[in-house]
Amino acid sequence: MRKRQKGSRQGLRRERPAGSRLPRSAKGGDRRSSGRSEALAQEIIGFLHREKEPRSMADIMRGIALSRGERKMLAGILADLCRQELLACPRGKKKGAAYFLAAKAGLAEGIVEVHPRGFGFAILADRGDVSRQKGKGPLRQDPFIAPHNLGSAHQGDKALFRLMPQRRGRTEAVVIKVIERAASLLPGIYEAGRETGLVLPEDERFLFNVLVHRKNSCGARNGDAVVVAITDFKDGRRNPEGRIVEVLGDPRDNSVQAAIVVRKHRLPHTFSADALEEAARFPDTLPAQEDRLDLRAIPHVTIDGESARDFDDAVAVEKTKKGWRLHVSIADVSYYVRPGSALDADAYARGTSVYFPNLVVPMLPERLSNNLCSLIPNEPRPAFTAIMDFDRTGRRLAAKFTKSVIVSQQRLTYTIVKKILVDKDRGLAGKYRTILEQLAAMGALAAVLKSRRMERGSIGFSIPEAAVLMDVDGGVSDVIRAERNMAHELIEEFMLAANEAVAFRLAEKSIPTLFRIHEEPDNEKVLEFTAFARSLGLSLPGKDPGPKWFGKVLALVAGTPREYLVSNILLRTMQRARYTPENMGHFGLAASHYTHFTSPIRRYPDLLVHRSLTALLAGKKGQNISPAPDLVQAGDFLSGRERAAVEAEREMIGRLQVRFMADKTGQTFEGIVSGVSAFGLFVELLDHFVSGAVEIAALQSDYFRFDEKNYRLIGSRSGKTFQLGDLITVRVANVDLRQHRINFVPA
Repeated sequence: MRKRQKGSRQGLRRERPAGSRLPRSAKGGDRRSSGRSEALAQEIIGFLHREKEPRSMADIMRGIALSRGERKMLAGILADLCRQELLACPRGKKKGAAYFLAAKAGLAEGIVEVHPRGFGFAILADRGDVSRQKGKGPLRQDPFIAPHNLGSAHQGDKALFRLMPQRRGRTEAVVIKVIERAASLLPGIYEAGRETGLVLPEDERFLFNVLVHRKNSCGARNGDAVVVAITDFKDGRRNPEGRIVEVLGDPRDNSVQAAIVVRKHRLPHTFSADALEEAARFPDTLPAQEDRLDLRAIPHVTIDGESARDFDDAVAVEKTKKGWRLHVSIADVSYYVRPGSALDADAYARGTSVYFPNLVVPMLPERLSNNLCSLIPNEPRPAFTAIMDFDRTGRRLAAKFTKSVIVSQQRLTYTIVKKILVDKDRGLAGKYRTILEQLAAMGALAAVLKSRRMERGSIGFSIPEAAVLMDVDGGVSDVIRAERNMAHELIEEFMLAANEAVAFRLAEKSIPTLFRIHEEPDNEKVLEFTAFARSLGLSLPGKDPGPKWFGKVLALVAGTPREYLVSNILLRTMQRARYTPENMGHFGLAASHYTHFTSPIRRYPDLLVHRSLTALLAGKKGQNISPAPDLVQAGDFLSGRERAAVEAEREMIGRLQVRFMADKTGQTFEGIVSGVSAFGLFVELLDHFVSGAVEIAALQSDYFRFDEKNYRLIGSRSGKTFQLGDLITVRVANVDLRQHRINFVPA
């Protein structure tokens, strides 16, 4: 078995109970009685928090399973907790007197977020007391949890915390009680032993290994990637016990890496038997439906990537006397996935499809996602269509929404459209001559829609994405920047237009739905950015930091060496978009109304919006259809599922990037500084879309200090700086496949 180094993540397991300050009566005694008293104090607080009502000493003894012989110790602990004003206690010795938590106890529930170095943070369920209220003072951090205050809590556990304000406005937290364990199933690497083996968790935030007896190894071989179920979380033990429930295989296989990421991020990846049965029952052909508008004569086309397998949207454009008419027809998933069905339950649990370069975890079974709900060419499909009229400046004149039947007449790709409209490819023009006029109209409409959107202040961030190229054997042949051309922008403009029109109509008619909101950036972060930008000599626009202001700042550096630097830092000031039933607008798009309507095959919020549109249409007939029983809860949950998908996709790309670089140790590359921290630099290579780290210790020519406000390292003797956006030549020092890290040194 692997040796544990002092200070490693495996050696950081806490053995003392949380709350070492409690109780006073135990201090001066032996360690065993002190530890027992401390643990009981935390149990008492947890018990009274759970009960919500005052409880007598007898109730407390029963609640935490104490014997009669421990009554005297309990009385002393209760007295200590009363003196510290953690409990409100009865006066005198009245029989049956009750104890309850004092208002000053400072208790809160939340999630434990552990750092690999052993400390953690309390992510509170109600963060109003630790996070900045809009326009009301500085941003405060999540409460810090010292290693000795984590108790038996692990990464992701739901816990009860005691919050203790410390100096400099920082709040610390002590784990009082673990309410719910998060780590019941963990992926990891199995290290076989003679009688007992270990599973090393893939997530380094779990500061333990799992002991597995041979009889519980499920036939796993040494070095296999496995999933282990933790069966025993005994307090005070360094490593819990468990049993292997799934053997994933050789971690050198990229498909196994994908399976690890799926399980690490707890992505639902199997459909229930009932859901699969429901999907199988639908007929292959669409029955005639009198309530749907027949739009099969409209020349719809789909435009997607070459590797796309599901087609959510089809578009058609025709010129009119005043401008253009745009049809955006979206697969009507709500026709197949009904509220209360097994398909609906599985789709909601997923929240979104997850896309890896070598695997798709779909929201819907393949028969729906790739067939019945997909707008396949020359096949009649149920759709929800937004029909919008625009004038020659891109102003929306009218919008109509209807359930429809459409037929996609062409399956186009971004590459084909670009070659026709931009490159003027004569061969492709001849092949697609029947739709050339429509493609030209699409290009013209998209251009004016984009121009109008940018004029109102929509922020034009252009964030590069990685495209991982896989070979026939499942290996990584290259990692490049994904191409983004005018055809991508064309479809994007049409989808944005449809999403805005739907959001506006639902809000106008007061139909409950989920909006896609993007709130204003944090004032403190904007001020920090402003100070930084001025230090670069930028002459910033007026004082109002609205969307137009951000757009003007980006325009100042467009096409200059500073564009990368300013764009990345400006992006960091932004808040995360989320789903909510309250329309609060979309700051980044400078849109007063916005929602997600255009991708119901892969996003559950879009399905809810379709149900809201159904309610709007049915309302004209006196019907009442609710899209979801609790839209607030749905918005929070689905925003969380989106974040989990993004994190999983990002991690999978990172793992493949590491494997691509595994045979390049010693090679030299040009890169750009993409991140700066007190620990060193992050460098993004120019030839390949791959990032790695340069530890500050590798910058041996000087002693460098971190200038946090200006995103740079400064040499104390030489004054040499490394700043976000700088070009740098690096050499690959080593590639750590186990920790998924690429380490560079200056060349």
